[in-house]
Amino acid sequence: MYEGAEAPAECPVCHAKADKFKEFNPAALKGTKTEQNLMNAFAGESQAHTKYLYYASKAKKDGYEQIAGFFEETARNEKEHAKIWFKFLHEGDIPTTTQNLADAAAGENYEWTDMYEQMAKEAMEEGFPELAVKFRGVGKVEKHHEERYRKLLKNIEDKVVFSRDGDCIWQCRNCGHIVIGKKAPAVCPVCNHPQSFFQVEESNY
Repeated sequence: MYEGAEAPAECPVCHAKADKFKEFNPAALKGTKTEQNLMNAFAGESQAHTKYLYYASKAKKDGYEQIAGFFEETARNEKEHAKIWFKFLHEGDIPTTTQNLADAAAGENYEWTDMYEQMAKEAMEEGFPELAVKFRGVGKVEKHHEERYRKLLKNIEDKVVFSRDGDCIWQCRNCGHIVIGKKAPAVCPVCNHPQSFFQVEESNY
């Protein structure tokens, strides 16, 4: 697989000439076994990434820093493998932030309205009430996640991520600098990080 405006003169892997390359059509994947294989590969690599981070944390607690490092390194590898398959499933790139927020909100909605509720019912039927409580508890968290994603999406659509109608407190996520005004500054005057690092200050403590 090669990404670029045109095929390379020679394949860097097998040294085949440019005439052996053909353009990849993501739409052709729809409904194929290969599409399902890509989904399975993405799921498997994503699970391995998370699992190895757990293993790394445990290795550190057990006093094995070197082994923890290998788990962390492999987790990074698996994350990149997952990204390869994810991009194939999304026309060769990561979708836009608005698309990602909408997709994330839909996923969280499914989890709290359907998936965890069904799991809780089945856990109760099979005699695992403590797991039913856990499933429903996590479901409540997923509901909050959905609400937050939808709010963030609306902020982008309404163009109020870095600008509000009235004065508010903006905080630099990098250095903590505080600015009061209707808009976040284009550049943080303290650490010189761009506007993208500013957020409305959270005061929930």
